[in-house]
Parts: sequence; C-alpha cells; structure tokens
Amino acid sequence: MAGRIEAKLAELDISLPQPMAPIANYVPYVVTGTLVVVSGQIPAVDGRVPVTGKLGAGVTLEQGQQAARQCLINVLGHLKTACGGDLDRVRRVVRLGGFIASTPEFTQQAAIMNGASDLAVAVFGEAGRHARTTVGVPVLPVDVPVEVEGWFEID
Repeated sequence: MAGRIEAKLAELDISLPQPMAPIANYVPYVVTGTLVVVSGQIPAVDGRVPVTGKLGAGVTLEQGQQAARQCLINVLGHLKTACGGDLDRVRRVVRLGGFIASTPEFTQQAAIMNGASDLAVAVFGEAGRHARTTVGVPVLPVDVPVEVEGWFEID
C-alpha cells in the first residue's frame, strides 16, 4: 500500500526515477542519525539532460524552473532509497541548496530555485518549508543549468 507521500506524488503525476549513480568520487547520500543529506542532483530524465547551458544565455526562466523541479525529483529518488523505500519517514525538509549556472547579468536565481522549493512544499506540505541557499555559478557539470542538493530529517 502506498504511503501518504507516494499518494501525493501520484496526485502530482510524479513517478520517482531510478536514482542515478554518482558521476565522480562521492556517495549519493549520507544518513547520520536522523539526518539525510542528498548530494547535488542534475536535471536528468531517463539518463539524459533535456536542457543545457546558462540562464541569461539561451536557457529561459521557465526552463530553469523546470530543471530545478526535476533536480528535486531526482533528489527525492535518492531520499526514498535512503529511507528504505518509505518517504513517510521524512519529518521535515531541512534545507535545499541550489546552484544556478548563469551569466553575470542574470539575477533571478531565486526564482529558478522556486521550481524545487515549490515542489518540496507541494509534496511535504508544511514540513516541506525549508531553509535555502541559492548561488549563481559560471558553470556546472555536463553544462546543466541547475543542480540541487537537499537535507532532510527522518524518523
């Protein structure tokens, strides 16, 4: 029987992907006590990245927000594994960190990261409200426009 969070994901028409393997020397998540830290995830869908480049240089605001949303979906895939398959163990989204590849003139990084933050609240409700850092960077791995990491409190 699907849990409360799985039902919410289904209602939002989201199915979590098989988590991607790390592309370098790190682990996808660490569980320490009641804290799960999920490494930064890129906006890959079925093993490929649908949009590359920078915000302010060809990647639109809407594409950036969708990329941030997809990054969080990928974060949730790893979180589900870290929770032994039961996302109802998540008590709180503690923090999301977003890295936005953008030109020096682009200043809407926070709006891009809302693609991930809004989804966290949609999925977890009040427990999805979180602290957040959003940083503009010159380039990200494999030329993705967005990368998102997450910290979660679990039972």
